[in-house]
Amino acid sequence: MPAAPLVRVVRSGLEESVHHGDVAVVDADGSLVAVAGDPDRPAFARSSMKPLQAAVSLSLAPFDFPDDEVSVMCASHNAEPVHVRTVRSLLGRAGVVEAALRCPSKLPMDEEAALADPTRRPVNSDCSGKHGGMLAACTAQGWPLGSYRDPDHPLQRAVLERVLLASGRSEVRVGVDGCGVPVHGMPIRAMATIYARLASSERLGDLEPHARRAVDAMMARPYLVAGRNRVDTALMEARPGVAVKAGAEGMICAAVTDAGLGVALKVRDGSARATGPALIRALYLLGVVDEAAVEELEAFARPAVLGGGERAGDLVSDFELAVS
Repeated sequence: MPAAPLVRVVRSGLEESVHHGDVAVVDADGSLVAVAGDPDRPAFARSSMKPLQAAVSLSLAPFDFPDDEVSVMCASHNAEPVHVRTVRSLLGRAGVVEAALRCPSKLPMDEEAALADPTRRPVNSDCSGKHGGMLAACTAQGWPLGSYRDPDHPLQRAVLERVLLASGRSEVRVGVDGCGVPVHGMPIRAMATIYARLASSERLGDLEPHARRAVDAMMARPYLVAGRNRVDTALMEARPGVAVKAGAEGMICAAVTDAGLGVALKVRDGSARATGPALIRALYLLGVVDEAAVEELEAFARPAVLGGGERAGDLVSDFELAVS
């Protein structure tokens, strides 16, 4: 099936560019509810898999993590001071030294934080919370810490087992994510199925209470999931009951807990600028966000196209969903 034109870039009244992609809306049974583009197009889940990965870590790490620390396990955070402090707190709670983190050393994603402390550190990686959770699980289980990123490590085998269960797939493509841990590739509708099951805490076996914990923490502490000027945080703050997690290369997903629905959206050219407008449009068409919420989220729903530092146009998302 062809991709759908999800977001149009309009400058001075002229449509300058179009971001095409695919959207799948699924219930916990794995049945399509609505679609745009090709729901069977495969893609890597990237960081949108983090809530499920965090649930696996929680199931193996019997520490009393507060909501902030669980939320940052699910995060692709800005490395603002609150994020770095929280990652260090969860590492300390599990008795893991910061030097055990094997995510790449980075500057903070947030410009203000990077200016305040321009030092590359693994803890500044947007994935350091996920890695901290994985290290906590390995410590609790007595598994090797140095090789926790390897696909054959018992932690990563446990994650793969739960990915197959949650997606309803017998197999997925396993690659290497940007932070070095395994990344899982599957059709868009399978990723939406994972989010529907996260939304409803159903069909996840013994992972159900831990998945509920991860999703609840994201919604309770949305700033820890991303941070300043990030659509994940802004959408969760504007619409309680929705857990949102973006991933690299134009991937973004949402778990609508009060409807038991999962939404997965992939922008085919990998552009992150199109994910916010497209996801907010999809949630509006589903009745999950209303006009008032879209207006509150205007900076993400209709980002400005600039010319000379002034607004010269907009990113416009006006596609339709086909109801299955």
